[in-house]
Amino acid sequence: MEDPADEFAGLAGEIAERAKAAGMTVAAAESLTSGGITNALGAAPEASEWLRGGVIAYAEGVKREVLGVVAEDITSAQCARELAAGVARLLDADAAVAVTGVGGPEPADGEPAGSVYAAVTVRGDIRDAHFQLKGDPAEVVHQTVRVALEMLRDALPPPF
Repeated sequence: MEDPADEFAGLAGEIAERAKAAGMTVAAAESLTSGGITNALGAAPEASEWLRGGVIAYAEGVKREVLGVVAEDITSAQCARELAAGVARLLDADAAVAVTGVGGPEPADGEPAGSVYAAVTVRGDIRDAHFQLKGDPAEVVHQTVRVALEMLRDALPPPF
């Protein structure tokens, strides 16, 4: 598998183009992907102009204490939405993407392996999605980076 910064360069470039055209800043909150999303975004063109940063909130305490998650279940759509809103607030970003889930190989938190929750917020408008991904833990993480970047791209206004 390639480094996400290389494999997802085109997708991250589209995000960069949209963010710059809209004059927006972007952030990420990552549990399952442990920095893969921010790695891909940081390698995109002129990232210093639009990327505010990312928070790797792998531990439940980080989710709750740093990003303000109150969801009872940390593997849920509510948690993903709260992660996105929390990182946008913390890093003063116009848009944010967040992911949480179960990479596997075993089920966890009452969810099967490959269960991923993602959310994107753009200026307070939040949308979320649930994905049931297949593969070993590394493949699930890799696929999660892709779906999160796609969600972020699609949530940002297209350039004119």
